[in-house]
Amino acid sequence: MQSSNPVLNRSSAFAPGQGQAYPGAAPYGQPGPYGQPGQYGGPGTPPQQYQGAPAGSRPMTMDDVIVRTAATLAVVVVFAALAWYMVPETLVTPAFLAGALLAFALGMVLSFSRKVSPALVMVYAAAEGVFLGIGSEFIARWVGDSGIIVQAVLATMVTAGLTLATYKYFAIKVTPRFTKMVIIATMGFAGVILINFVASLFGFNSGIGGFGAMGLLFAALGAGLAVFNLILDFDMIEQGVKHGAPQAEAWRAAFGLTVTLVWLYWNLLRILAILRGGD
Repeated sequence: MQSSNPVLNRSSAFAPGQGQAYPGAAPYGQPGPYGQPGQYGGPGTPPQQYQGAPAGSRPMTMDDVIVRTAATLAVVVVFAALAWYMVPETLVTPAFLAGALLAFALGMVLSFSRKVSPALVMVYAAAEGVFLGIGSEFIARWVGDSGIIVQAVLATMVTAGLTLATYKYFAIKVTPRFTKMVIIATMGFAGVILINFVASLFGFNSGIGGFGAMGLLFAALGAGLAVFNLILDFDMIEQGVKHGAPQAEAWRAAFGLTVTLVWLYWNLLRILAILRGGD
């Protein structure tokens, strides 16, 4: 079973039976195209089990994922605070665009890398922090209350916690059909946002990224998709631990969770801002 998060898709540790095995593991054959049938081995085909971490490397644990995710999110928060308080007014727009573009570029590199570099993960987190810091400051000014940031952070933590509790308590089974539906919806949503961003550079305003009814609709849709991605990612991390992924893969899991949690926070922040309205 593959996660809709392309970060986790690149490792066979998170999808036993697919992809290229690590050294010391039995080969699984070549992976199918992203989001295409054949990725999952076909209906009724039991996946081959991951054969464990290579010699000299202990298997990844849930604690490894938690520690690295906490470290990555801490970098996001630190650089968001620095961007909020230290970027001068004259550099706000260039810094915002630079952070967004760098985060996007590094996100693509890391998502499709067979081996995730911890250093690049931290640089990505820093760039994402700059983007979020300036973006959050803009929204706080529009609303007229910086407390909305704390509300959005708490809402993100509660939503992620409830999603994890629901996944564990109800023993949610992630099926190939559910996974494919989330993949298609996520890629479609991302495509619309990207096209809208490019169009906005030429003066076209669809309202998707704004603070009106259309903006609220897309922010709610984005938050919902983030929750579904969290379910898939929790499942894939659990599978990685269960099947003995190498310890280094905890960085891949941490990056994947950071991407989804940042996405969830941004959409929840926009929802709160739209509901409250600007000064």
